[in-house]
Amino acid sequence: MSIRKYLQFSTEVAEALAAQQPVVAMESTIIAHGMPYPQNLETAQRMENAVREFGATPATIAILNGKITVGLDAGDLEYLAKTGHKIPKASRRDLPFLLSQGADGATTVASTMIAADLAGIRIFATGGIGGVHRGAAQSMDISADLQELARTNVAVVCAGAKSILDIGLTLEYLETQGVPVLGYQTDEFPAFYTRSSGFGVDYRVDTPEILAEMLQAKWAIGLQGGVVIANPIPEQLEADGLEIERATAQALREADEQGIRGKAITPFLLARIAALTAGKSLNANIELALNNARLAAELATSWGRKFSTPENFPPLKIFHP
Repeated sequence: MSIRKYLQFSTEVAEALAAQQPVVAMESTIIAHGMPYPQNLETAQRMENAVREFGATPATIAILNGKITVGLDAGDLEYLAKTGHKIPKASRRDLPFLLSQGADGATTVASTMIAADLAGIRIFATGGIGGVHRGAAQSMDISADLQELARTNVAVVCAGAKSILDIGLTLEYLETQGVPVLGYQTDEFPAFYTRSSGFGVDYRVDTPEILAEMLQAKWAIGLQGGVVIANPIPEQLEADGLEIERATAQALREADEQGIRGKAITPFLLARIAALTAGKSLNANIELALNNARLAAELATSWGRKFSTPENFPPLKIFHP
């Protein structure tokens, strides 16, 4: 059976891909689980507009009615934003069930990478990647995002790893898997809401053009897997690191007391941290997501200008408009 049964494109995205124009993938978990309504809808719309303003086509991705949908319309975005947590988070392990049952799902970093790769999209903008959770030595709670980065050829522009995680172990895991961690105009790996984590990056890169050259070199020699492009939140918009850490510690205690774990842990922690910081963390989350969308669009445009060839932009694997 053709994989086309499980994939659909918006007209805008299909036309951009067919014309080998720059396209930026974006996830939908940030809409359904990452923020409350209406900020989630406003942020999704603003991210798409930011991608367009910087010369690329946005392709927000979700599972809708059993189809991987690459490019959402206004009604789709509103549906995801209003339905929120009632829509299940969809990572790699969830795709077969949701697709076979005609269900909906909000794509995580991992499943968005899978969908982007299927569509031939190489650049993806998100808020922050998942990683190794604090206390993982006991819980073994490690995000599927990390293994996806090791196997799928998509560059992920993010504000580092979410600050609720064990950032040091997350970086160790990525190193073991051979995933390059690049700092965009920074020598330090950002900690989502803040610019500083105390950990370095593998390499600093200061322009989108050099980022594009690095991606080309990696994939041209057959090194499979993605790249983490750590793009810190602008200095004037970052949250207070001590306040964030105090709120994170309290939220983690509450999650442990309430027995919250698995898929539910990240949305719970983000919501509690937002409440404990009187919305400051939410404001930072919005700003860093917009900042990542802009850089991703610049990178996609640079990649297209320098490396727009049949080898680097192969025909869509499963779709021909």
